[in-house]
Amino acid sequence: MDDPRKLVPPTPWPDIVRKIRARTPARIFVERGPAYSTQMLLDLRGAHASAVDAVWTEFDLQKDFPPEFVAQWSLFQVSSKAESKSQFLLRPDLGRALNESAKSLIVHRCQKSPEIQIVIGDGLSSAAVCAQVPSLFQLLEQQIRARGWSIGQSFVVRYSRVGIMNVIGDLLSARVIVLLIGERPGLATAESLSAYMAYSPRSGQTDADRNLVSNIHARGVSAVAAAARITDLAEQMLNLKRSGTTLKEEAPRLPY
Repeated sequence: MDDPRKLVPPTPWPDIVRKIRARTPARIFVERGPAYSTQMLLDLRGAHASAVDAVWTEFDLQKDFPPEFVAQWSLFQVSSKAESKSQFLLRPDLGRALNESAKSLIVHRCQKSPEIQIVIGDGLSSAAVCAQVPSLFQLLEQQIRARGWSIGQSFVVRYSRVGIMNVIGDLLSARVIVLLIGERPGLATAESLSAYMAYSPRSGQTDADRNLVSNIHARGVSAVAAAARITDLAEQMLNLKRSGTTLKEEAPRLPY
């Protein structure tokens, strides 16, 4: 007689489950018995390690972006008031403010009152900035110039939080600021980028005054789709002179 304790091969998933799993990097309908399989456990531990690395890795403009990309757009780097990665993680308020040397350099190198100002921030994932920004940035520049808008001198802010947009708005009086910033990594990907946008940001504004295009990565929103959505949102902001909860993204159907 067969031993009833003998392991039984898992039943194949039906087509609908396989289709669902193919559409998302989320770990759903995973094979398991009393515990995760060894392979699943190793995958989870690897994903967690990638997320930790993405948060703690220091971003350096000259090392992490291709030299030709930095030279083409004359990019330069400044820092928030946070003086180290650990301080940045412990003190979110410091990541929302620029130090004095950063303010001076931005005022010296950037023109005032552009229609569009693109800023790059490391945020909570340097990996996302390295992986997504070069291709997305090129597409954004092309689409912005194709619409005839003036565009400011772009730069990178290390140890940055989303609220840094307000300080930059105070300094440059840009009509629309686009902040490309690394998202907090999860176990699906550590390379997801966000684009926060605001019309005429100023001190005191909150997330309610901003719009967001998120999940920009290989298995999320593509660079092409993100550039189109960001540019369309910018056009609405310029036309309606507002942003945030009072402005909704005009899209008949967002890409999955």
